[in-house]
Amino acid sequence: MPAKDEIQAHYTRGGLAETLLAALEAAGKDTAKLTLDDLAPIDEFHSRGRDATLELAGLARLMPETRVLDLGCGLGGPARRLAKVFACRVTGLDLTPEYVEVATQLAERTGLKGRVGFVQGDACETSFQDASFDVVWSQHAAMNIPDKAKLYGEAARVLKPGGRLVLYDILAGEGGTPHFPVPWARDPATSHLVSPGELKELLAGAGFEPQHWRERSEEGLAWFTAASTRFAEQGLPPLGLHLLLGEEVFLEMIENIRRNFAEGRIRLFEAIAAKR
Repeated sequence: MPAKDEIQAHYTRGGLAETLLAALEAAGKDTAKLTLDDLAPIDEFHSRGRDATLELAGLARLMPETRVLDLGCGLGGPARRLAKVFACRVTGLDLTPEYVEVATQLAERTGLKGRVGFVQGDACETSFQDASFDVVWSQHAAMNIPDKAKLYGEAARVLKPGGRLVLYDILAGEGGTPHFPVPWARDPATSHLVSPGELKELLAGAGFEPQHWRERSEEGLAWFTAASTRFAEQGLPPLGLHLLLGEEVFLEMIENIRRNFAEGRIRLFEAIAAKR
């Protein structure tokens, strides 16, 4: 199976929109008029959830009308938050058609359709014109992309001169191969991690100057430890990311992330770099 097909198969659930809307209705939410708080349990498919998005957005100094491209946008939670909280105009791109479909529906149901839109496509080869965006944003997407030189080269192409690349990613640690399955991959075939040093070289090679670089591995470990403990003691909630990944494997994925952080097999970094 080609790599793109394997990635799509990993994330595609089938009937995801119906599953999520049913869970929201069961939680007493008005699915015709949803809020970002209503969607909080499923909206931030990355380490440390909403807090990480807001912290990163603050560091990036986002302004009203900033044009943002979210590469690997998933269900569009960060894109909607940037549009709502910072009044940005956001385009989300994701490889998985079902995620784009759900993201579009949720944008409509949260009243944000005018400020955010979603398209299906390959982050390494987009259809956007040169210098179209002020910011390229990406959280926990590069782990599935083997050709990172092409990924960051494409980010540089669509950015305006001086535009910023904002990253929040899982990177390779020194502790060995990660334990699988994890949320982004059920086995090593679709997991493509680079070390912090390799990422710095890739960004420099694509024409980026570093502005911010910070490790968040300790916070990531604490967050996943708390989640693993909570799920073990209380079980899975009615609405949560297990609906995206499958209940049968979700707890194992969360525990493996915790172990991988604890054993130094993965690291968590945030970075902002400017296009030269």
